[in-house]
Amino acid sequence: MRVFQNVQDIGPLGQALQEAFEIKKDRYKYQQLGKNRTALLIFFNNSLRTRLSTQKAALNLGMNVIVLDVNQGAWKLETERGVIMDGDKSEHLLEAIPVMGSYCDLIGVRSFATFANRKDDYEEKVLNQFIRYSGKPVFFMESATVHPLQSFADLITIEEYKKKARPKVVLTWAPHPKALPQAVPNSFAQWMNAADVDFVITHPEGYELDSVFAGNARVEYDQLKAFEGADFIYAKNWSCPGVTRPEAYGQVLSKDMSWTVDAAHMAVTDNAYFMHCLPVRRGMIVTDDVIESPQSLVIPEAANREISATVVLKRMLQAL
Repeated sequence: MRVFQNVQDIGPLGQALQEAFEIKKDRYKYQQLGKNRTALLIFFNNSLRTRLSTQKAALNLGMNVIVLDVNQGAWKLETERGVIMDGDKSEHLLEAIPVMGSYCDLIGVRSFATFANRKDDYEEKVLNQFIRYSGKPVFFMESATVHPLQSFADLITIEEYKKKARPKVVLTWAPHPKALPQAVPNSFAQWMNAADVDFVITHPEGYELDSVFAGNARVEYDQLKAFEGADFIYAKNWSCPGVTRPEAYGQVLSKDMSWTVDAAHMAVTDNAYFMHCLPVRRGMIVTDDVIESPQSLVIPEAANREISATVVLKRMLQAL
């Protein structure tokens, strides 16, 4: 595996899950695999779970780890071609990337959507430059459009806690004060479509996800109707994806608090588990009583980030 970006990159999900549970029983089983290998983790944006879990995964595999915060201590990087660099950016990615590649064996990159241009965001201009110019395998630690390490961990969690062979999983939009990317909902939709679940997406009009990720998932604009009989509720805010309203890409179209996941919403489910990728805005995305209930999986879900990252790094090391 040279690139980890989308669900198809992981191969058969059953095999990937089997590896995940194997590693969860003994996360140091493959410690010799990464001996004298180095993982470079590059962060253009803030991170807590991704930073810690991916570092831990690399250490589980015996790797050396270098962490670079691009906006704290490194030169500011120019990403556009054909520009006159007379501003505050001292180095171009076209030189920086191959230099970075010379110091490591694997590269993980985290770079969010800018919302300046939908085409640029959805073409993954930054991450694709790393794939093209680094000369090393590249894994996405959240990009403009996807967050596969999170979604793989979500799938592991659902597999662990499901009470029926084919559970009903609902991805619900929820209000937020800021414009957030579509990376997490995009990836979650993509991975759920590939898994053996009854998958439903619910959101207000104007928040339709790109069909590349939404696939054939059922879309329900009535949130309570979508929640009926659900086994898992995955709450997440995202800004306008610009599918039905291109002019509104990246904008907040609604802050309707009736979409906040509370006890009344959860009451129509089949005693569903609550999931969220974290960090979460309490009182907006979800109420305290729901996120603190025994049905909340936000902590086990976050813990599984270590497992999903270990599986991905293991496979990339085995392909070197």
